[in-house]
This record gives sequence, C-alpha cells and structure tokens, in this order.
Amino acid sequence: MPPTSGNPEYVRWQSDASQLRNPVLIAAFEGWNDAGNAATLAAGHIADRLDAEPFAEIDPEPFYDFSTTRPTVQLDENQARSLVWPTNLFRCARVASADRDVIVLLGLEPQLRWRTFSQQIIDVAHRLDVGLVITLGALLADVPHSRPIEVYGTSDDPLVSSELELTPPTYEGPTGIVGILSAACRDAGLPTASIWSAVPSYVPAAPSPKAALALVEQICEVLGTSVYVTDLEIASAAYERQVSELVAEDEDTAEYVATLEEAWDSDEGDREILPVDPDTLVAEVERFLRDND
Repeated sequence: MPPTSGNPEYVRWQSDASQLRNPVLIAAFEGWNDAGNAATLAAGHIADRLDAEPFAEIDPEPFYDFSTTRPTVQLDENQARSLVWPTNLFRCARVASADRDVIVLLGLEPQLRWRTFSQQIIDVAHRLDVGLVITLGALLADVPHSRPIEVYGTSDDPLVSSELELTPPTYEGPTGIVGILSAACRDAGLPTASIWSAVPSYVPAAPSPKAALALVEQICEVLGTSVYVTDLEIASAAYERQVSELVAEDEDTAEYVATLEEAWDSDEGDREILPVDPDTLVAEVERFLRDND
C-alpha cells in the first residue's frame, strides 16, 4: 500500500468505522460537476436508503473562501441560533445483501487547497481499506428529457474498466474536484471509477431526480445490491411531466426537443446503460466542462 500521511489532518472523526468489509467509497460534490444536483441527489439517496451513519467530516476552514461560500445562521424550534458551515460528511453502512460495504462522502466542491483536500479523502480510504472509489458527476448535454438518461462511466484502471465495462477517460481540459480526486486516488494506488449522468441543457437549473435515478441504478449494479427507488421514480415522472408542460409553452424549445427526440429514437437500437461507443457523450462532457470553466 502506498504511504499515507497518517491520520488525516483535517478530518474530524465522530465514530469508529474500521469494521467495514472491503468498502466502496462513493463521492459526490455540489457545484461544478453536479448539473441538476443529480450526483449529490444520487449519493444522498443511497446513503439514506442504506441507513448510512455519519462517522467523520472534513474541517471546512482550510478549504473554503467563506466570503464566497458563506456559513449560514439557522434558528431551531426554540429560536436558538446556530451556525451551519460547508460540510463534507462521511457516512458508512454495512450492506448485508452485498459482498462489500459502502462509504458515502457527500459534500461541496472546495475553493482552496484541492490537493490537500483530496489527500484527506485518500487517507480515510486507506485507513478503512477502501477497495474502490467511485466519483459521481452530472453534466448538461443535448439530450431529451423524455427519453432514458444516458450514463457514462470511465476508469483508467484496466481491472476496473474490464470488471465494470467502462472506458478509459479521454477528456483534456479544465476539471473540477471530481477530476482532481480521481487523479489523486489513481496516483495513491486506489482503484477508481467515475460515473456521470446527462441532464438536458434546456432545463439547467431544475433538480433532476431522473438523472439521479439513473446514477443510483448504475451504482447498485456495481455494488451488486438494490435500494428502494420508488420515491425517485415518482419524482422522475413528475419532473418529466412538468418539463414537458414548460417545453410545450415555447414553440422554439418544443421544436428543439422534438429534434433531440428524433435523433435519440434513430439511435435507440445501439444504446445501452453504459454506451459501447461513448464518443458523443464524451464530446458533451468536454463541452460542458469547457463552457463552465
């Protein structure tokens, strides 16, 4: 095992998670890599449905510009005030129906010291003998909301790529914390995969439970287990219906979506959950990352 820095310097441990079995670490971050909040919705859903318990969090002080990402003040039922700081929380769950357990890291993309931030996660992963790190992302793409969500997975680890039927990453250009963490994990000897879902570019601000559901289903395939998704399915149906109503109100948007649907339907016979030929979606990833630089 590659050397680590010992106990992570900026991780606050709340409980012992050392009894996990060959855990998979799933990481998702609000911000640049989270179109439609799909990645964080998916990670949070998995943690909630597996009854994952918090065991550690990363101290936000070294990693955020608080004039940009401000703490918030909250009042409880007794009108007592408290501060809520940017949170990167580790939760863990034993998964009796699978061969390995799960750690979920749900957080917010930091502004500062990305290498040090990534090292905190790597040290936690080494300390808990994590066997695989999965980063989640979501991007805006030219896809119709009324068709199945595309999911795209990459790994530069040959064994992981073969086992999960993923493709090597080919993207060049600006990146976010997902890309930084994936590269840091690779350099630290941690097998890593990155799974992305596509969100329609014409509804960029709306949370997408449909894209989140696609990520959840793919992660469950990787884990070899299942979680309750009926609530996400209901939310996805409502999302699709509401977007359809909005699209119908604008003639230009309706024509654009009809064009996307026609293109999708013409390719339908060649599509899989993880496309055999992901070049089209890779191009969308590259465009999304460059446009959001």
